[in-house]
Amino acid sequence: MCYRTPRRVEKGSPTDEKGQLMSDPLEPFIRREIIFEGGSTMRKPMSRREVIKGAACSLVVAPFVRLTGTVAPRQQQPPTRAPNIVFFMPDDQAQEAMSAYGNKILKTPNMDRIGQEGIRFTEAFVTNSLCSPSRASILTGLYSHTHGILSNGSGPVFRNQPGLRDDQLTFVHLLRQAGYQTALVGKWHIRSWPTGFEHWVILPGQGDYEDPDMIANGVWVKMRGHVDDVVGDQALTFLRQRDKNRPFCLLVHFKSPHWDWRPAKRFEKAFEDVEIPIPRTFADRLEGRPAAVHNAKLDLADLPVFRDQAPESLPREERRRRNYQLLLKNFYRVLLSVDENVGRVLDFLDKNGLTENTIVMHTSDNGFFLGQHGFFDKRLMYEPSIRVPMVVRFPARVKAGQVDTKHMVLNVDVAPTLLELAGVPVPSWMHGRSWVPLLEGQDVPWRDAFLYEYYEYPAEHCVRKHRGVRTDRWKLIHFWEQPEEWELYDLQNDPDELNNLAGRPEHAARMRELQAKLAALRREVGDVDPPGPPPVAAPCTIKIGQEF
Repeated sequence: MCYRTPRRVEKGSPTDEKGQLMSDPLEPFIRREIIFEGGSTMRKPMSRREVIKGAACSLVVAPFVRLTGTVAPRQQQPPTRAPNIVFFMPDDQAQEAMSAYGNKILKTPNMDRIGQEGIRFTEAFVTNSLCSPSRASILTGLYSHTHGILSNGSGPVFRNQPGLRDDQLTFVHLLRQAGYQTALVGKWHIRSWPTGFEHWVILPGQGDYEDPDMIANGVWVKMRGHVDDVVGDQALTFLRQRDKNRPFCLLVHFKSPHWDWRPAKRFEKAFEDVEIPIPRTFADRLEGRPAAVHNAKLDLADLPVFRDQAPESLPREERRRRNYQLLLKNFYRVLLSVDENVGRVLDFLDKNGLTENTIVMHTSDNGFFLGQHGFFDKRLMYEPSIRVPMVVRFPARVKAGQVDTKHMVLNVDVAPTLLELAGVPVPSWMHGRSWVPLLEGQDVPWRDAFLYEYYEYPAEHCVRKHRGVRTDRWKLIHFWEQPEEWELYDLQNDPDELNNLAGRPEHAARMRELQAKLAALRREVGDVDPPGPPPVAAPCTIKIGQEF
């Protein structure tokens, strides 16, 4: 079977009948045409509600989607010997959930291979530890406050948050204008249609782990199998059917290891007999931490996913420990399927002579608490939440076997880095910096600190709005709505962030220095407060899992 989008389906952000931008691209009625091998067709207007309820009789099952859809003419010829690009991104993969970063239980040989055959950055961070904002930052090279995606759409304030603006350029748009063939398969998780892509097959919203619905160039389709394998199939389908006379940029976005961690059947018993050691900070009682941290709903004891195996009737400490084992094992299990499918794509590149001139990058949209401080999820500006894996391979230009333990690299750097490697001019408005000098081993001046920001409150997990600055040694966190609260950590002497130094007289000068640095970084990227005093933080009563 093959599917195509009829001409009347808009390729840009959705509008209603009056031409007004709609916040939810899945809401308007769209006439979808499904074309079967043999020539028969079936047409039926389907609403988002009908799809969700399973009432749309025109959904069909297919092992893959063929490349179809209207393609805009190329703007220019790509640079000579322009490299191909493959960008892998799981959802919520903590840096420590990869064997190249020291995990002794989870083995990820294919992800590791990218770094072994290129470079692995140990100091890789996100500027907002939340899925949608981080994904938009990767695409645009901009901070959240500039590209406008501040949340995942959780909670009463952000529920109708739109996606990327119609006029917002991404590195994908710029590559396509330069003659690249562009494609996206897997998790999109932004509330606007993908633009800049000639071909896209995405999961609606968070997507399902088994037999997921997907949207292929605007057409809803039903897939068979585990979601990571489906995404891998779609990546290989694009690679096989691509225009071999043009360079390509392929984004491969996996659902795993996002909530609720349902592994493929072949991995359901993995780690079954393993007792995973608890982290050093597992029993942290958060002494000396602001009320904003105490009130955040991140405690593993309250994780609702495994209530059949860790019921609420258990004592709280026992429930926390049992949830930890269940979370870690399933988190690792779903990453096994991600690693397998990364390997399938790498093998295809090898077998088809594409390895030498293809940039391969693997990272995550944010980190994840895996029991540190007794937490799960992300959001807070603590190290497990903001650190991500970052490995890059490009044999034509990047020497193999490098490990960069010095330079802080950010998600906003991805866009300028890929553009420069592709020979495409990097826009001056991007906040990020290209890593090309670092990839080539040059000794160049680099950032000594970076800005972090988080906005989604009141919402899922009740983590208050905050921003902060991180240097190679110090971290300052500011919960800026009233009541204002601060955290200060000496990462050299307290890497686990257990001892909050904010408010201590002996660190007053350090606080002032970092507050000034925070203000300077905000000015640098155009982040300004509205006039008047900071608003009072609203109450948050959302239960864990309520928004999923």
